[in-house]
Amino acid sequence: MNNKKFISIATEVINLEIKSLQKLKKSINKSFCDAVIKIAKCQSKIILCGVGKSGLIASKIAATLSSVGTPSVSLAASEASHGDLGIISKKDILIIISYSGQTNELKNIIKYANRNKILLIGIVSKRESILYKASDIKLLIPQVNEAEGIIPTSSTTSQLALGDALAIATMKYKKFGKLDFKKLHPAGSLGSQLRTVEDIMLTGHKIPFVYENLNMKKALQILTKKKLGFLIIRGNKNYTKGIITDGQIRRFNERKSNLYEMSVKDIMTKNPVSIDKDSLAVKALRLMNEKKITSLCVHAKKNKYKTIGILHIHTLLESSIN
Repeated sequence: MNNKKFISIATEVINLEIKSLQKLKKSINKSFCDAVIKIAKCQSKIILCGVGKSGLIASKIAATLSSVGTPSVSLAASEASHGDLGIISKKDILIIISYSGQTNELKNIIKYANRNKILLIGIVSKRESILYKASDIKLLIPQVNEAEGIIPTSSTTSQLALGDALAIATMKYKKFGKLDFKKLHPAGSLGSQLRTVEDIMLTGHKIPFVYENLNMKKALQILTKKKLGFLIIRGNKNYTKGIITDGQIRRFNERKSNLYEMSVKDIMTKNPVSIDKDSLAVKALRLMNEKKITSLCVHAKKNKYKTIGILHIHTLLESSIN
């Protein structure tokens, strides 16, 4: 078998799966909307179950739902009839995935759900099946052609795509945003991308605050002690009035010799750039690059002139924000 044949096989399989997704897209209807609302309003957990390849898809969908704020678990159909049905409570929602809807391992689970009035959502391709008839919400996946006529490929692709659609629609319905997502993904590169300014800013006594009427001799002592290379200037009501950087001080010193006689307000740059604490850290880095500055004041909500933290470019870089 040569390379052209391999490429031909790959193309054929992918085309089959594309056709299955095109059919699926056309089949989305009110039942999908009903499922999203029920899942979003569930006060307990979502339990997904399937057999074989559909069981693997169930596990993936459960993981996706959990990652976007809807607690979900997968139930092994083969173990359900041997005690694991106990995981299902009456407040749960049960989602069963099966192409045929007739698999023997699912029958006891379906009966248990119906007998205990547990909401059952069926993801199935055959209307005449037990699963389709027993489901409270029926998500009918169009019948498709599998690779080689028998290998679960097109059907599992459709199941996975429908599960992803349910997860994202539920997420949006619940208004689960980036900050919520970040809380569930604290580690790895994804967690790094979603870190906020508040996560890495310096606060409290670490902020190099000085008052605007302080003379520069004392201000320089504080600048040296804090070791950040800048000072945040306060005025009345502790509002932030300006900023002084060591670069500014050097440039001023080159032009004039009476630095120690000056007050902080005579040298400071007024209205320093500030960023909201809930902004993504990557946005802070982008702002520094645009403004060609190395530090930012941090405020909360609309209170722009009340500095609650500071951010230095070194902190961003050390946190692997890029």
